[in-house]
Amino acid sequence: MCGIVGYIGYREAYPILIKGLQRLEYRGYDSAGVAVFDQGIKVYKKAGKVSDLENFVKDVTPKGSVGMGHTRWATHGAPSDRNSHPHSSGDRKLTIIHNGIIENYGNIKDTLLAKGHVFKSDTDTEVLIHLVEDIQKETGLDLLEAVRITLTKVIGAYAIVIMSADEPDSLIAARKGSPMVIGVGKGEYFIASDATPIIEYTKNVIYLNDNEIAHIRRDELLIKTTDNDVQTPYIHELDMKLEALEKGGYDHFMLKEIYEQARSIRDCLRGRIYPAQGKIQLGGLQEYKEKLKMVDRIIIVACGTSWHAGLVGEYLIEEYGRVPVEVEYASEFRYRNPIITHKDIVIAISQSGETADTMAALEIAKERGATIFGICNVVGASIPRITDAGAYTHAGPEIGVASTKAFTAQVTVLTLIAFYIAQQRGTISQSKLIEFLTELDSIPALVERTLQCNNRVEEIAARFKDSNNCLFLGRGSSFPVALEGALKLKEISYVHAEGYPAAEMKHGPIALIDADMPVIFIATKNSSYEKVVSNIQEVKARGGRVIAIVTEGDTEVRDMAEYVIEIPQTDDAFVPLLATIPLQFLSYHIALMRGCNVDQPRNLAKSVTVE
Repeated sequence: MCGIVGYIGYREAYPILIKGLQRLEYRGYDSAGVAVFDQGIKVYKKAGKVSDLENFVKDVTPKGSVGMGHTRWATHGAPSDRNSHPHSSGDRKLTIIHNGIIENYGNIKDTLLAKGHVFKSDTDTEVLIHLVEDIQKETGLDLLEAVRITLTKVIGAYAIVIMSADEPDSLIAARKGSPMVIGVGKGEYFIASDATPIIEYTKNVIYLNDNEIAHIRRDELLIKTTDNDVQTPYIHELDMKLEALEKGGYDHFMLKEIYEQARSIRDCLRGRIYPAQGKIQLGGLQEYKEKLKMVDRIIIVACGTSWHAGLVGEYLIEEYGRVPVEVEYASEFRYRNPIITHKDIVIAISQSGETADTMAALEIAKERGATIFGICNVVGASIPRITDAGAYTHAGPEIGVASTKAFTAQVTVLTLIAFYIAQQRGTISQSKLIEFLTELDSIPALVERTLQCNNRVEEIAARFKDSNNCLFLGRGSSFPVALEGALKLKEISYVHAEGYPAAEMKHGPIALIDADMPVIFIATKNSSYEKVVSNIQEVKARGGRVIAIVTEGDTEVRDMAEYVIEIPQTDDAFVPLLATIPLQFLSYHIALMRGCNVDQPRNLAKSVTVE
């Protein structure tokens, strides 16, 4: 949520800031602003899109080689020009941008009001910069020390960048619970919420840790903690290509990322499976083989789409690894005093690796002695750094807010983990494992074939684009696919949609079915096929409009459904990787036909880094 970009060096800052904000638009926002040293700190901000900010600034393009920019997703204070970032101190000498939430800002604001401070916005961020100003004036400290003292007094999450008119050749950056990366160049530094604005200029980055503050000059970087301990930064090399951040000829990032799934799943599998040998190589889990053999319970914590992937993982791990699995919403798990012991393994799933609720859930699990695994897409993110072990999904940057390739990559990793656990525990024969891995190795090719359904799905979408409600139904591991299909439709087309286990339809949702209700079934050939056929008949008997995802060559459902979408035959274990693709296309086309912003749906952020 929100986006930060900063620059200090020898180039003009403003073009870098604007391009950086454009790269960060996928994170979700409702306003944008920049501050540049141009014979003093000049601030320009505007509610709306980055393009609105560009239009606002076009006649007064600021000049200067030090600056910072921000895209805001409203928390404290409604979206407006005055609540947009950057914010300034009362004397206008200090300027700040901030991601996160300062929880005790109310008490701090009351204290500052009593001292005569005047506030021009409704934000917690303005309170923070006024507190820095107040401490600096009372103590006479330099900016770095004043910021350090300030951060010991606040409660909450933050990633901040601060400029001072009295120190025009430096920037201060700090983080706690909200991501921040510093790009290292020659005679220049870049600051951002993630690596996407930086990759164009340098591949060398430093991931700032919680409770660290960076004092950045053109040719010098000092990092210390809020406890005043100087740190030696570790420079990582980014494994990211600039073209991954471009649309590459597609109309939207979401469409591009749907089509990238054959490649992303292949990358996820590369070097991890050896079908002929019946071998799975998960280096991150290697030292926990004994733990996996003896584990009594696995708890999966995640949010949103990642939670749906976790549900697929539950089916697979229990089916093949024979370990009890619980899948928890991280946002609930962290507040309900869960029972966790050192015998448990907790698996956290997060595309960004920065999801606030998931990170908080992990901290609880870690405090109680559980072994922590992570499944994440972003190298160097917070979750991989606090887990004991895990696996990257290698899906590549996902820019569209609605997750597509990240979901199938997460499911792929969970599939590998399920079979790896089964192998360690001896709950699967070697011959069966060879059979499964051979089939899994063919999934990228089957995904390629599944992607050919796009035109068919577009035709179906045209028939149902004006529907205001929709029901998605599936059984077994296809139930999470139904949930994910409903979520995608809600996210980007703003159509009310519900995912249900097909057998639960008679326990309530069947009351909704009429001639205006499209019902999407995942009706592939598996052990529940006949049961799903019966559910389809029940919907048909009540006048519902049936759309079915079926196995190639199916005739029984074809004769019953109004529309069918075929996917290739595969084992039950791998159906989620194929069946989810037509549902992604369906939500994409319906959203387009309804005039929605596919890549940046309203009110949503790609990475939810605050509660």
